[in-house]
Amino acid sequence: MSAAVQWLRSLVFVGQIYVMMVVMGIVFLPWALVSRHGALAACHMWCRWVRWTARWMVGLRTEVRGTPPTDEVVIAAKHQSFLDIILIFGAVPAGKFIMKRELMWAPVIGQYALKIGCVPVDRGKRSQAIKQMVSDVARGRQDPGQLIIYPQGTRIAPGVKAPYKVGTGVLYDELGQDCVPVATNVGVFWPRKGILRKPGLAVVEFLPRIEAGMARMDFMAQLEQEVETASDRLMREAGFDPDKVQGDR
Repeated sequence: MSAAVQWLRSLVFVGQIYVMMVVMGIVFLPWALVSRHGALAACHMWCRWVRWTARWMVGLRTEVRGTPPTDEVVIAAKHQSFLDIILIFGAVPAGKFIMKRELMWAPVIGQYALKIGCVPVDRGKRSQAIKQMVSDVARGRQDPGQLIIYPQGTRIAPGVKAPYKVGTGVLYDELGQDCVPVATNVGVFWPRKGILRKPGLAVVEFLPRIEAGMARMDFMAQLEQEVETASDRLMREAGFDPDKVQGDR
């Protein structure tokens, strides 16, 4: 298949998933407004739709490995593109995120994010944001679920190294919950920017949990080692050499 044809198929795929986000959001809205279960059901259905259409529209198969948690834990994941959000959220029963405060005002997305228990923070004020995250998450425990966070704070292209931020360690410390690391290779096929979606097998892998109670710095070191090692393995499995990227920089 030519690159031009794949790009056109990708364009149609990307367009329809956002159209379906609006359609499903409107259809489920009455239920979502009165029940968190309605909001979660809508979001899970949309995640399944994206995975199903990705397979036959652009040849992108997806796989979730490991054991997704069902109890109250912190999920600390490698973040390469929107696809890892979809796969991780779709695999757990009640996922929620720490999100930029401005997303609260986004049509459809903002209303659903608040209903499923997402925690809005002002990312422009780092120390205040960490304190607010701890306070808001603790107050939100009446809505049990899996708090999904991205220790590097943003999407990172495959093979690029970026530091793990201390906020993850603070949340692990203060909440006293186990942490489930997650590795991925999705950025090889679904980049953080652009339209092209490549065929292949995109994977997220839930790794063995890190139990609560470790010293903060020891926890951060173990988390980074496990997530980066497993993500590099998955990228090599997909035919991408992360070491070569570093060598070219």
